Amino acid sequence: MTKYLYGLLGHPLGHSFSAAYFSNKFQELGASDHGYIHFDLPSLDLIHDVLEAHPELKGLNVTIPYKEQIIPLLDGLDAEAKLIGSVNCVKISENGERTGYNTDAYGFYHSIKPFLENKYERALILGTGGSAKAVSYVLKKLGIKVFFATRNPRESYHLHYSEITENNIAFFPLIVNCTPVGMAPNIDSIPPLPYNALTSDHFLYDLIYNPEETLFLRKGKEAGATVANGKLMLQLQAEKSWQIWKSL
Repeated sequence: MTKYLYGLLGHPLGHSFSAAYFSNKFQELGASDHGYIHFDLPSLDLIHDVLEAHPELKGLNVTIPYKEQIIPLLDGLDAEAKLIGSVNCVKISENGERTGYNTDAYGFYHSIKPFLENKYERALILGTGGSAKAVSYVLKKLGIKVFFATRNPRESYHLHYSEITENNIAFFPLIVNCTPVGMAPNIDSIPPLPYNALTSDHFLYDLIYNPEETLFLRKGKEAGATVANGKLMLQLQAEKSWQIWKSL
């Protein structure tokens, strides 16, 4: 019988690292009364039905598209999650109180820090969603100036993809993909950038981990750029989520 239930909230949910990761963890710990399942909800309004149907639910990981939408439904936010404006981990206490955390920032920081070597002054973040907010928070703390590429620019530091040209892509030596473009099964998709202008001075980081080498990373590698995917970040944020949940 499952006494302590955890899950992944998002839509759509296909292949999930989190489910396999936590199932293996619970098995290794001999925690047969722990379980982890998917909550693939086409509308976040359905979260109330989930909570009512699963009183044993103790924690949630949150993914696209609900990292920002879930905030108004929580009872409180961890200080860092409040600064970031994005939640990817929810802890549910014994009295049902729901508190939001951001473990993406922790995972991203510890996975990218070894690559930086203080040589990247500016970064271009692809996307403006919840993951992009966590990445921006980390890069700014590291003293890196941040710009965003988006199809709908709303701020002075937002650039439309068409503004990223062969002539100015050298201005962004660090490029981080925070969009789902290129994720399985759509592995032939790629963010619209002038890849032929990339050089060995660039570093491309993709939050996507499935496939392990996206077309975005392959194009970077072909240009001699440093590349990294989001697998280590995902492992680190998952472990941080577990530390938060088990402190109940």
